[in-house]
Amino acid sequence: MTAPDIIHHLRLLPHPEGGYYRETYRSAAGLRTAEGQPRSVSTAIYYLLENEDKSHFHRIKSDELWFFHQGQTLEIVVLDGPEPTTILLGSDFSRGEVPQAVIPAHAWFAARLRHPAGFALVSCTVAPGFDFADFELAQRATLTAEFPHLAALIEQFT
Repeated sequence: MTAPDIIHHLRLLPHPEGGYYRETYRSAAGLRTAEGQPRSVSTAIYYLLENEDKSHFHRIKSDELWFFHQGQTLEIVVLDGPEPTTILLGSDFSRGEVPQAVIPAHAWFAARLRHPAGFALVSCTVAPGFDFADFELAQRATLTAEFPHLAALIEQFT
């Protein structure tokens, strides 16, 4: 299948951070965050990036797990300390790829295809569940002020 076929078949929509998505699960069970906000225990989405699409630097207030389904290797860049960490999400274990990855709560992260041709289809789960109130899209100037030595990387993903 091609990326347009998958987007159509799974009824994916454009995502504000880049790429395409559709929520597939929202737990009926709830909880309250440390700030007292109600959230679902967990949520899940399909997420697809194609060609030169990027998931721009953003962060959320919950842990997020990414699961590779098919397509090209996805490069996830995480800023959770002074130096970036790169996770290769894919199915070629001999090349250091992994089929799932955890992005810690509050960490800045972004993603793109390792080689910008084709697509990658993944699923993401968030616990406590995702809410756009917990989503922050990075502003280039703000993130560069926090990580001035990573200005070139930040420019690629903002």
